[in-house]
Amino acid sequence: MVIQDSDLQLLLDILGVFVFALSGGLVGVRKGLDLVGIVVLAWVAGLGGGIIRDVFLGDVPPVGISDWRLFAPTLTAGLVTFLWYRTLRERLRLRPGSRARVLGYSVRVLDACGLALFAVSGSLKALDFNAGALAAISLGVITAVGGGALRDVLAGQVPEVLRRELYAVPALVGAILIVVADGQGFLTTPLIWGAVALVFLIRMTAVALDLNAPTALRTTGDSR
Repeated sequence: MVIQDSDLQLLLDILGVFVFALSGGLVGVRKGLDLVGIVVLAWVAGLGGGIIRDVFLGDVPPVGISDWRLFAPTLTAGLVTFLWYRTLRERLRLRPGSRARVLGYSVRVLDACGLALFAVSGSLKALDFNAGALAAISLGVITAVGGGALRDVLAGQVPEVLRRELYAVPALVGAILIVVADGQGFLTTPLIWGAVALVFLIRMTAVALDLNAPTALRTTGDSR
């Protein structure tokens, strides 16, 4: 039986929205977008996954566009990214090469945070809607990777989930842990936060060690 704690669900959503929105803002900075473009990417990254989840669950209109408590963090994150990065760049006098490395690593860390929070939050909400174990796991993963994928598509790049170190796998592990714990009746608040930490650690370990999912073998000269 899933814990009926709306405050915990809201906290997970707000934190996930904010960190993913920050990642969207940084991608906008990396692509040289203006303030509007940065805010749009922050909004898509922060709320995209949750909107997809809510549509699948039939919870419409999705909270991402109907709850100001989730909309406000995306706008804040976009503005903070725009203003903070310009100030930081001027103070640190980052060279173009260093700037790219800092931005790239920052996006990955924020992605890992959002991935962990949304994998758990998405699964919890699906369980709360009695969606079933398989649906809860699937929606946990979709919530975790959806916003980042939409962000990357709008930014004109292949989504991180399709090309980077293990990305969806940590979300899958976290979602399965939540669903199994719920089915066995030991889903507690400490376990929920433990699942968040586990997903984050798996993802950052994959980044540090450059661990990747298997890719298709290609022969020399195969351009297709």
